[in-house]
Amino acid sequence: MTLKIHIDDSAAPYEQIRAQISERARSGALPVGYRLPTVRGLAESLGLAANTVAKAYRALETDGVIETRGRNGTFVAAAGSAAEREASAAAQVYAEKVRRLGLTEGDAVAAVRDALRAAYGEG
Repeated sequence: MTLKIHIDDSAAPYEQIRAQISERARSGALPVGYRLPTVRGLAESLGLAANTVAKAYRALETDGVIETRGRNGTFVAAAGSAAEREASAAAQVYAEKVRRLGLTEGDAVAAVRDALRAAYGEG
């Protein structure tokens, strides 16, 4: 597994690791069950502090993308459906909230588009 960290990128190195592993797991480039490098091993290969990689792994585990099996290592989880379920649940909460606030559907969708552009660094 080869990751690239761009120091001049506006995203923090841990976020770059998280995003790259997440995307590769989602696309199937990292199949379910693939064993990831150890925190120290990946940190050494990227020239980063172990805490940076550990932070990325914790975020990925929280997102359901990877799972740690104690001393056996860290593996790509069957995350696609877990991530989709979590996104769907968040969308449901959002939809209920904007309806209670009296926003139109168009205004609610526009707010989501703005938030996604900000999150993904577009526009």
